[in-house]
Amino acid sequence: MTFPFENRRDAGRQLAKKLSERDFENPLVLALPRGGVPVAYEVANALGAQMDLLFVKKIGAPGWPEYGMGAVVDGANPQIVLTEEIVRQLKPSPEYIEAEMQRQLDEIARRRLTYLGERQPIDLKDRTVIIVDDGIATGGTVKAALKGVRKNEPRKIILAVPVAPPSSLEELRDQCDEIICLHTPSPFGAVGAFYRDFNQTDDSEVISLMSRIRD
Repeated sequence: MTFPFENRRDAGRQLAKKLSERDFENPLVLALPRGGVPVAYEVANALGAQMDLLFVKKIGAPGWPEYGMGAVVDGANPQIVLTEEIVRQLKPSPEYIEAEMQRQLDEIARRRLTYLGERQPIDLKDRTVIIVDDGIATGGTVKAALKGVRKNEPRKIILAVPVAPPSSLEELRDQCDEIICLHTPSPFGAVGAFYRDFNQTDDSEVISLMSRIRD
């Protein structure tokens, strides 16, 4: 069987080659951890761009934490993105939403400290932000990420992924300025099916790659 990508680093190099054909003004690469980090690392290196991590943490419904009604998107100015239809149905109290947001921000701060030490999130205002992941299936996490990033007033948002189904990309198109995707198979299946090696990216790899990227 032929795989489009050997591993995430290979996918990143292929994506970087495509992106390097362009001239981006003041680019900043944001990786969705953990799987997006090896891909984004290759992109940032090729573009000579800064790179940061973009954490997206789900806000669960009261009494039903697995049922997401929104997400917290971190950064220099963290944002909460709520699914309005679900919020209208469940009517969670403002206090509950505030407490859940703070709980997720605390978890984001813990993970950011693990991966980046004391390095602070990079301000997105007026930057050309390139959001990178190792692939998209349903697009729920990426959609929240795009909405959260938009609230930080970047100059432009580009979504760059190695592989995604056309249906998910169509749903995300109005959330960003441009989408760059190398493979858009239909039917789709799972992201991992397009990689020869899709072993989980562990914390040590994220720490190692982020320590090598320029500030």
